Amino acid sequence: MKHPSSREFFAYWDEKRGSARAPDRSEIEPGAVRELLGDIFVLSFDPSGGYPFRVAGTRVCALLGCDQKGQSFSALFKQDNRREIEDIIGIVAEEMLAAVAGISAIAEDGSLAHLELLLLPFNNRAHTPLSLTGLLAPLGGEYRAIHDFSLTSWRYIGHPPQRFGPRVLRKLKVARGFMVYEGLR
Repeated sequence: MKHPSSREFFAYWDEKRGSARAPDRSEIEPGAVRELLGDIFVLSFDPSGGYPFRVAGTRVCALLGCDQKGQSFSALFKQDNRREIEDIIGIVAEEMLAAVAGISAIAEDGSLAHLELLLLPFNNRAHTPLSLTGLLAPLGGEYRAIHDFSLTSWRYIGHPPQRFGPRVLRKLKVARGFMVYEGLR
């Protein structure tokens, strides 16, 4: 990660997840990352809606020229990059892997702007819609209106090796919801 805000938000997210694959959405406290809130956003996992913004920070909205709530995230990208960003979002949300990407975009004056995108999953919970969070920050430090995003690079950030307990305890830890145990007659 190149941008200090990305490193700081990732470190906070990583601390909150502990040994889990991802933290619960309720574990992320806005006050703990108050300096970063302008660059942070939350996306709904809705492929048919283009992964709309649920919340977008003030600097993200300034970069994109308007309030982004309900707007499609994948529509920010050029047509030939949309499938790739949608695949990355799907992997982040479903596989619970973090991703960092380099993005180039066109500024209002026609110049090229470079940004860093960090995508972080929330823990999947039964009966709750999937969502993910992220951070978008310009690498030049300027906040000016941009459009036509292009992916220049991306990578997934793997999980550190996990220590597992005995097999019986692992099974109980994974089991959720209603369970039926077969008994004797």
